[in-house]
Amino acid sequence: MKSGHLALRIGLDDTDHPLSGCTTSTFDELLSLLVAKIPDFHVIERGLVRLWPFAARRTRGNGALRAEVSIPQSRKAEFRSLCCEWFEDVMEEVANQPNSSTPAAPVLLVSENPPPEEWYWEAVTGHVELQSRIVSIHNEGCWMLSGEEKWGAVGASAAIAWSPGITSTWELIAWRNHELIGQPRKITSEAVRMMEGEHPLTFVNRDPTAGRGLIAPRTPCPVLYGIRGATSECVEDAHHWMQSRSDVEQSVRWGVHRTNQLTDDHLGMVTFGTVISSPEEVKGAHSNISVFSEGSRVELVAFSEGGPVNRLLRTLQIGDRVAWLGLAAQDDAIHLERLTLVNQVPRVVGRPTCCNRTMRSGGAGQQLRCRECGSTSQREWDSEEADLSGIELVENWSQPPPSNRRHLAMPLELGIPGA
Repeated sequence: MKSGHLALRIGLDDTDHPLSGCTTSTFDELLSLLVAKIPDFHVIERGLVRLWPFAARRTRGNGALRAEVSIPQSRKAEFRSLCCEWFEDVMEEVANQPNSSTPAAPVLLVSENPPPEEWYWEAVTGHVELQSRIVSIHNEGCWMLSGEEKWGAVGASAAIAWSPGITSTWELIAWRNHELIGQPRKITSEAVRMMEGEHPLTFVNRDPTAGRGLIAPRTPCPVLYGIRGATSECVEDAHHWMQSRSDVEQSVRWGVHRTNQLTDDHLGMVTFGTVISSPEEVKGAHSNISVFSEGSRVELVAFSEGGPVNRLLRTLQIGDRVAWLGLAAQDDAIHLERLTLVNQVPRVVGRPTCCNRTMRSGGAGQQLRCRECGSTSQREWDSEEADLSGIELVENWSQPPPSNRRHLAMPLELGIPGA
């Protein structure tokens, strides 16, 4: 940090609408404005933070933006003035968004000191009460810009409180020409496939089970694509490689973000239990089952989109020992993200056979007997292990296909639960 400079954390959330806009683009515009207008203003690092997937007010990705910046002490008043002018424009754009049952409620948050880390952990693992969070923000001395509704305070505060660790990943977000928004993006699946081959430190940018790329959103927003990877350098290199191709649309801006994606921060520890009911199929081909775990009955749910997780759950029988990772929904059922069969009870398939026929009972207390040759056998049933053929497993664990995983979910290829 230069002498005479001030380190700030800036957070932003809840500026977008399902049919327009994107908080990543809005935040990039703010940082670009500050860099252009304030001499010696420096962005140290920017971040994209995903939060609790069951939050009542959320977009599909449920993400908030953050940046650590350095600013000359003498420019503090100018910084505040520019932020206020910019935020007025944001509020005007929000007012012109299409009607929605959950209209955007932007909040820009600035802190000169590291905020409490629990702001992040509370928001990534469960519901946060808005009013109590606002009180906490004021008590910490943060500077906040908002409209009458302040829902963005939860995400913005969680974003600036997040402390990246060794499990954090990177995502480069490229934005498209404003005139092209709403038109189909030009990004071929072949380009994405080759990108991952050329840049092996990038990951979860393609779903090989569906044969399609995952880097482009399916909404009419300003984002062209987002490339995820293990380092800032690898995603930047991959972006430049993509932009050199004729089958990929040219971006007008891009930014590299440190993220909590693929960290499993939203999940607790691996839980074990014993199956106490047979699998039941419900509407939409979803399946559920009851297990006994830590003295309580627990309902496990595997959605049809979960693919291998759903198929594995359907093979379970009463008495099987299982382990899982998942999120507790509002009805306390666990929505599974990963599942494994630890120990299984025998799958009874029938009595022994002899002379190509099933052996029969010789009477009460008698051995089994073959009616063809007269051979006898102990009274027992033949059994076999559960048939898991056709279920994709990684170190015996199942997971949804890439297209249907949460942003926060760590792929099994990057880490085995509990290992």
